[in-house]
Amino acid sequence: MGWFSGKLPVNLGLQEGRLSPCPGRPNCVSSQAEDDAHRVAPLTIGPSETAAAVWERLQRVLEKMTRVQIVTVTDDYLHAECASTVFGFVDDLECALDAEAGVIHLRSAARTGHSDFGMNRRRIETLRRRLGQKWA
Repeated sequence: MGWFSGKLPVNLGLQEGRLSPCPGRPNCVSSQAEDDAHRVAPLTIGPSETAAAVWERLQRVLEKMTRVQIVTVTDDYLHAECASTVFGFVDDLECALDAEAGVIHLRSAARTGHSDFGMNRRRIETLRRRLGQKWA
C-alpha cells in the first residue's frame, strides 16, 4: 500500500492480560491508561449482546475502514495497522476482548513522532461511533 510503516513495536500484544501502557508522549490512547491524557473508554458489551457477536462486529467494522489492515486476530486479541491519509504513517490499533468484564479494551498508538495531533483518539471515537456506542 505504500505505507511508511516505521519499525514494528516490540511491545504489541497482551502481557499478563493487559495491553502495553502508553509512553509519555501524546501520540497514544488506551482504555487501560490511568491518566486522563491517554485514557479512552473501552467498548462495552451490552446485556443483550454476546461477547463473540461484538468481537465479530468490531472486525467487520475495521475491515470496512479505509487505510486499516488487520494483521492479527485471535479469540481475544486483535492488532491492526492504520495508515495516515497524507504520508501513510502507521499507527497500531490493538483490541483486547475481556468477555468476563463485558468490555473490549483499546489501544491506538503512533509508531513514530511525538504528537499525533489527536488522530489516535479520533480513530477510537470513529470506531465507537461505527459500532453504535456512546462514550462511557
